[in-house]
Amino acid sequence: TSGSGSQVDITVAFWHWPLLVGVISALLLVDILVIHRNAHEVHTTEAAIESAVWISFGLIFALFIWWQFGGPATGEYMGGYLIEKSLSVDNVFVWAVLFAHFKVPKKYQHRVLFWGIFGALAMRLGFIFAGVAIINTFKVTLIVFGLFLLYSGIKLLQSHDEDFDPSNSRSMKIFHRFVPSTNELDGQKLFTRQNGKRLATPLLAVLVLVEITDVIFAIDSVPAVLAVTNETYIAFASNAFAILGLRALYFLLADMRDRFRYLQTGLGIILAFVGLKMTLSYWWHMPIGISLSVIGLVLAVSIFASLREERLPS
Repeated sequence: TSGSGSQVDITVAFWHWPLLVGVISALLLVDILVIHRNAHEVHTTEAAIESAVWISFGLIFALFIWWQFGGPATGEYMGGYLIEKSLSVDNVFVWAVLFAHFKVPKKYQHRVLFWGIFGALAMRLGFIFAGVAIINTFKVTLIVFGLFLLYSGIKLLQSHDEDFDPSNSRSMKIFHRFVPSTNELDGQKLFTRQNGKRLATPLLAVLVLVEITDVIFAIDSVPAVLAVTNETYIAFASNAFAILGLRALYFLLADMRDRFRYLQTGLGIILAFVGLKMTLSYWWHMPIGISLSVIGLVLAVSIFASLREERLPS
């Protein structure tokens, strides 16, 4: 690993990518074929244990990054991991709204999220490769992406929760126009047969919305991760390990949105900070230690303030 005066410049060996993809694939296979082979409701204790396990895998891979590429690269990996993990919390709450609206039983939700995460990993890889290529070819896009993130952060600070009806969204209207569907579930299947016709179950409609929401969130989170690293390998690895644990995080936090009333404010500040950092990186690169400290502090303060507010008598 060599420092370029700004972000790290690593040499990725021929076996690094197959190892990363192999580890991710193995973890997904064990998850779907062993741990969640049979549909069941994931309770809080199980979700907490799985969250801890997924976070542990992310930290273990950080040790691999440190072993292969050194401390600065590890700092960028942890920065990308922390950004993706924190910004994904909003995505978790959107999933909760979708499942509640379509009345998806809790025991079938994990299977939908498994395929949702699978699709998200593929899309993130494409977004990251494209983003890195654009930034390396046109460095001025650092300013464009940075200002976009700064704008997104300010909008998030100004926005308020609004009720919305997923069934009436444009994407669902297009989906139902072209995909024959039924309103009846058939276990955790995405398709079923009725009167000899192959129909999509409500689980497929929810999966489509999950993928669309991930694309929307990726528009913010991918540039945010690229603000701390311009290495495709580090960016994707940090994204992948953060995303892999989102299913367990969903079952842990889905019903707790009201308890974290200041979390959206914290996420808005983080987006604005990362946007400012990315804009300035056209001229000056902020040390990764400062970035990690600011992001961690904002997250800690917003969570602490939320929990403290909840305990105060009304």
